[in-house]
Amino acid sequence: MFLQFFTSLRDAQVPVTLREYLTLMEALDADLADYTVENFYYLSRSALVKDERNLDKFDRVFGSVFKGLESLLDAMEKAEIPEEWLKKLAEKYLTEEEKKQIEAMGWDKLMETLKKRLEEQKGRHQGGSKWIGTAGTSPFGAYGYNPEGVRIGQEKNRNNRAVKVWDKREFKDLDGNVELGIRNIKVALRRLRKFARTGAPDELDLDNTIRETANHGYLDVVMRPERRNAVKLLVFFDIGGSMDSHIEQVEELFSAAKSEFKHMEYFYFHNCLYEGVWKQNKRRFTDRTPTWDVLHKYPHDYKVVFVGDASMSPYEIMVPGGSVEHVNEEPGSVWLDRIIRTYPHAVWLNPVQQKHWDYSESTTIIRRIFANRMFPITIEGLEGAMKELTH
Repeated sequence: MFLQFFTSLRDAQVPVTLREYLTLMEALDADLADYTVENFYYLSRSALVKDERNLDKFDRVFGSVFKGLESLLDAMEKAEIPEEWLKKLAEKYLTEEEKKQIEAMGWDKLMETLKKRLEEQKGRHQGGSKWIGTAGTSPFGAYGYNPEGVRIGQEKNRNNRAVKVWDKREFKDLDGNVELGIRNIKVALRRLRKFARTGAPDELDLDNTIRETANHGYLDVVMRPERRNAVKLLVFFDIGGSMDSHIEQVEELFSAAKSEFKHMEYFYFHNCLYEGVWKQNKRRFTDRTPTWDVLHKYPHDYKVVFVGDASMSPYEIMVPGGSVEHVNEEPGSVWLDRIIRTYPHAVWLNPVQQKHWDYSESTTIIRRIFANRMFPITIEGLEGAMKELTH
């Protein structure tokens, strides 16, 4: 069953190595799991999961592989606990007298008797010398466990058991394929960082202060400029229409980006980029910035990010006058090409799930214009976009 656990993790794209699996087996041999499923969960998670994005996948696989492990009888019938593990469990909990009884019976006879007792016992038992319970002298009681609502030999509790740690899905939001919250967006955006020290020297340079003090024989305080993220970002947000259903997600992205990048400029557009963009949506028709001005004002070293669902009529991209709001003299594709030629590091972030992209002709067109540099707004998608921008 442990081998099944290992292969299931690999099938679920959790990068588990054979060395890590063998380390887990060594930990089991050293009794670190204490023979409870919950302890084994924590032990295996710490040994096999290296990235928090894979925690939810791990929980799902663990719940699937070890599902129904409510009693030792289940484990015996499903071969879910190795015989050697059960033997060690018996050695750990049984008294010397009970161990002698086991030796007299033989292991096979012991397991046969244990299975029979489990089948006979229907109600809860505590104390006594025959039934499997929680405080009795039966040699079989030590084989059970009772963590957090998991009971042995009590069928009435099987459908009303406590929720296991791995069933709570506490790490669902960290999965690399789910939409991001502000915290996770910030973590992903930090991959796009290039630090430089610019501005006034207002930060203590401890290393050089120590060095200069030692050289001069007196206290010589050395200051330096603060280390800041030197990456400059230019973001274009699609706003209105079909983007209304994604507004919360885009707001989180906007908030995270503003906090992570000191040099960030942003503009709004609708559906596709044309000859004008704007800063305030309520003044979109009266206070526009010519796109040419944007191209001339911000230098080529800016990283460019478009955020939009790319859902529109193909005419809005490819045909003069195709805009739904005004008569555009040049197609939107021309303006997108100009942006890409001016700013080589440009990507498109799409809030629509990637599995739906192929059903949209306009999305396909924009992906082609951006040379497939379109990414979903997930942890993996955003990290892929940041990696693309650093090339």
